[in-house]
Amino acid sequence: MTAGIKDVAAEAGVSVGTVSNVLNRPDIVAPATRDRVLAAIKQLGFVRNESARQLRAGRSRSIGLVVLDVANPFFTDVAHGAEAVADANDTMVMLCNSGEDPQRELRHLEMLEQQRVLGVLITPVDIKNSQIEAMIGRGMPVVLVDRRSTRRNRCSVGVDDVLGGRLAVAHLLDHGHQRIAFVGGPAGLPQVRERRTGAEQAIEQAATGARLTVLETLSLTVAAGKVAAVELAGMPASRRPTAVFCANDLVALGVLQELSRSGIDVPRDVALVGYDDIDFAAAATVPLSSIRQPREQLGRHAAELMFDEVALGSAHKHRQVVFEPELVVRDSSSLRRRRRGSTRTPAVEAAVMGT
Repeated sequence: MTAGIKDVAAEAGVSVGTVSNVLNRPDIVAPATRDRVLAAIKQLGFVRNESARQLRAGRSRSIGLVVLDVANPFFTDVAHGAEAVADANDTMVMLCNSGEDPQRELRHLEMLEQQRVLGVLITPVDIKNSQIEAMIGRGMPVVLVDRRSTRRNRCSVGVDDVLGGRLAVAHLLDHGHQRIAFVGGPAGLPQVRERRTGAEQAIEQAATGARLTVLETLSLTVAAGKVAAVELAGMPASRRPTAVFCANDLVALGVLQELSRSGIDVPRDVALVGYDDIDFAAAATVPLSSIRQPREQLGRHAAELMFDEVALGSAHKHRQVVFEPELVVRDSSSLRRRRRGSTRTPAVEAAVMGT
């Protein structure tokens, strides 16, 4: 049978109130009494009922993190950054996976609010999600992650994905490619839309007559990349794009695998650039060029903003933070296989817009 607080009090020969003080305000208890209570706790194997304590306080010691795809290493790194800040604040992270499903995302948000979490970090499927607005209206701190918010009643931490798209395609244009494909989707996801916009801007600014072919995928996964690569491989060589920019690294790795299986050499026949620079990018059979995002910094900075709002309440100043991405060139986009490494300086916080 599990020992309760009354059992500890009886074992130590003190009142239940004294045991409570040892657990919650040990500095007001005499050292000898405190040691006696702690000894009783250890002897009985007592474990405090944290849920009951949180219920009385009206708030839990946890925060919510809602991501699009828990299997994507990008979000694993974001979670690491958020967890480091949560640990420093004696708080745990409740990780939720929306799977790019708006209804599933809604259920997660409802449950997190019912759990009375301190706040929520979220990469929303739809940035206009009415549930997010409702939660903010009820006083719940919400920070958008990997998103750029135009609203001033919330914090957001994101990356300039339009710039990232431009960097990727400008790099391919610099290598002489005129037939370039953009692979990624769904098109409704903001980061996919913005990365494609950047790709289109690079084509337009170059004014070389280059053409961008868009292959939309159903998701940002390796499997989706393979499906797109089957379509690419089926095109006549005279019309096939000679370079491919993918909306994330998982899609790019799928493209790489399927093109290789089809006998199409990367980068000799088709150059390839991904996005995120997850660890698997550098470890691929053909090391993958990619647009690097400061993944852990995104999670860390978002959590710091959330805890600042928890501590300051209405005195908190909402911020929309934007980091710059950087191009990392590896073998997949350059025939000169010795050419590796970053072409830009490490990612930094590029702008803080609004208060």
